Amino acid sequence: MTEARPQSSVSGGSENGHRSYYGQPIIKEPTWEWQIPAYFFSGGLAGASSGLGLLADLGGNERLARTARLAALAGATASPVFLILDLGMPSRFYNMLRVFKPTSPMSVGTWILSVFGTSSGIVAATDVLGIFPRLGGLAEMVAALLGPALSTYTAVLVADTSVPVWHEARRELPLVFAASSAASAGAAATIFAPPEDVGPARRLAVGGALAELGLTQVMKRRLGELAEPYEKEEAGRYEKLSTALTASGAALTAILGRKRRWAAILGGALTLGGAAAKRWAIFKAGFQSARDPKYTVQSQRERLESRPPDQRRTETFGRDGSAT
Repeated sequence: MTEARPQSSVSGGSENGHRSYYGQPIIKEPTWEWQIPAYFFSGGLAGASSGLGLLADLGGNERLARTARLAALAGATASPVFLILDLGMPSRFYNMLRVFKPTSPMSVGTWILSVFGTSSGIVAATDVLGIFPRLGGLAEMVAALLGPALSTYTAVLVADTSVPVWHEARRELPLVFAASSAASAGAAATIFAPPEDVGPARRLAVGGALAELGLTQVMKRRLGELAEPYEKEEAGRYEKLSTALTASGAALTAILGRKRRWAAILGGALTLGGAAAKRWAIFKAGFQSARDPKYTVQSQRERLESRPPDQRRTETFGRDGSAT
């Protein structure tokens, strides 16, 4: 007897129009593992902390500036470690630095990380040792200028893939990453800086957390049905955890953080946890949307329907490769 073929749809049958070849995913899931969302978080923390450090320095808040600089250095040190672990060997990271491709988010991001990490190291060393202040000031400017790019380029990187829930959120995803990075930088400084100096960091943590929550809702609303992965399975659990931690951390920091040191520390820790969980939610949502052909077909169909009627056509190719 011949073996029965599986149905050609995995999304509820052929009546919904979401068909794939014998129920197989249309695109492959990413091969990334835990190192990538960890890299998203550490890079975001580093990039936003550098900007906070510069602003605190310009405002004369030297102790807050030093805390933010050290946080930026910690994130910049951890980021290449996570990236190298994902690549498998250090030589692959080095090979990416041999060529600069402006059209490649990965190439641009590798260079941003390398220059940022070097600058952050110089800033921290000159600050702690009290040497070469002009060099430290110049390096701090470089790090602060690259900070926003480091915080958000990973969002551009994933949005540049064919994964539906990432690609269709290409407008909002960098803003979500930026807000989450700002919240984590403010939270880290709130925890470790002297209590009397953390006012700007506390406001950054609360503002970033509220912006992250709001921008996430905007992103989901525009995604429509494509936002379903954020409501189920692993991505849904991480998304709920992120929302709960971020909201509670922001509320605790805003209400009690100014007068109670324990509240500032706990609120900062909750906000950091929420930022980390947000990266995992986005990461897992991408895998889930790649796994189900429904999301791939739906996004392609919406793009096709958005075109003028005279441009809605499919191409077939002859043996010579020409379109017909």
